[in-house]
Amino acid sequence: MNKSSIVFFIVIILGSVFICKDAFCLEEGNMAKTSEFEEIASKASIKDGVKEMTYDQLMQLRNTGEQYILFDVLQSDSYNNGHIEGSISFPLDTINKINAKNKILQDSHVIVYCASFECPASTVAAKKLSELGYSVLDYKGGMKEWQEKGNGLVK
Repeated sequence: MNKSSIVFFIVIILGSVFICKDAFCLEEGNMAKTSEFEEIASKASIKDGVKEMTYDQLMQLRNTGEQYILFDVLQSDSYNNGHIEGSISFPLDTINKINAKNKILQDSHVIVYCASFECPASTVAAKKLSELGYSVLDYKGGMKEWQEKGNGLVK
């Protein structure tokens, strides 16, 4: 490599650094704020290979106004009898690659719930959706805890 090639290479590299610094990249100490969902996910306990969220974390996320999808993974008749406000019915036995693609944008934040801590449906749903590449949290308390905390269900 001759001297002019080296100078050209250095100018290109330095120019890229300045462009990156000014327009595209984030400087140390000026990092983009992690979303609340991502923050909760990073601190979530993992049980049975699934990241679990608590009632308090769900409420914290709901209060931020941040976008997420809340899925009730119980059967449709259960959903029709009452569900957490804002949730969408996505029964466990219908979760597959095609249905997920039709309901969820790939970069969406997803929360699943079922009946209670004892109900395995949300854990199975979270595993399925995680394996399909979605970012998922399992609200294990489900409808039972939701109601015990003084919240109603909607039809």
